[in-house]
Amino acid sequence: MLVFAISDKGGTGRSVTSTNIAYRCALAGHDVCYVDFDFGSPTAGAVFNLERYQHGVDEGGVHSYLLNKVAKPIRVDVFAQSDRLEMRKRPLGAGRLVLMPGDSGGGEFPSSPDVIRRCVTLFRDLESEFDISIVDLSAGRSYAAVMALDASRQLPKVKTRWLVYHRWTQQHIIGAASLVHGEQGIVPIGVEHGHNRERLLSSIRFVRTAVVDASAENLNAEQATWVSDTDTYLRRLARDRGAGRQALLGSVPLDPVLQWREQLITGEDQIANKETAKAFETLAELLLDDEAWDER
Repeated sequence: MLVFAISDKGGTGRSVTSTNIAYRCALAGHDVCYVDFDFGSPTAGAVFNLERYQHGVDEGGVHSYLLNKVAKPIRVDVFAQSDRLEMRKRPLGAGRLVLMPGDSGGGEFPSSPDVIRRCVTLFRDLESEFDISIVDLSAGRSYAAVMALDASRQLPKVKTRWLVYHRWTQQHIIGAASLVHGEQGIVPIGVEHGHNRERLLSSIRFVRTAVVDASAENLNAEQATWVSDTDTYLRRLARDRGAGRQALLGSVPLDPVLQWREQLITGEDQIANKETAKAFETLAELLLDDEAWDER
């Protein structure tokens, strides 16, 4: 399965949520590859606590491969090489967790027939070796997103899914909905590149991040009323923009650890809220649950 992670804006928690989903899928016994396709800021290595790869690599990354500078992109065994000691304790029954880092100091570049061919080859190789490959795309309407749409269209037998991340705010909801449904969004551009509209639409789900608990006990009466009213407004806005409950995969609560540290939430983590770890576990389960993708 190929999973494309995308967001309209930066700072949505796209990478930290996607890496945690990848980690949870690996813990469940699946072989997982995390492909840092973010052309401008490949920082997934930082979330995996891979200091050497915290901002991609100088050469030999995914982007070097796409530009035909190397025969194969670099691969990093996260469990074996993470600088976080508890990550080195690969649990019994866990699958592999591999990072393909991007190239540091790079930027967006348009596709070409040769770039698309190499991208198709990469995706095909990932599909043959791993159970799940999560491709972390650049934010917004990027060359990376168009490249993913073009290449995945040429792999009709490969199951593909899109996770569209947005914070639980008015601007982020509007932006994420436009990224999918807008004039230059994933769906219309995908159709231009040969995708079936309904099939593509059914492969897209939204993930809400940094969601404030509207029932939090530490709020006074006025705050509780305001939070509840705002949450109701945001739910209505998401529904009207095509990003409502039927198109939702799940949510991640607001958590200081994720806001300040951006790390994997492991079983030994005593700082993050338990609800956060449960949210990642649930998202990983739903990602692989075909029934959760048949409800639209």
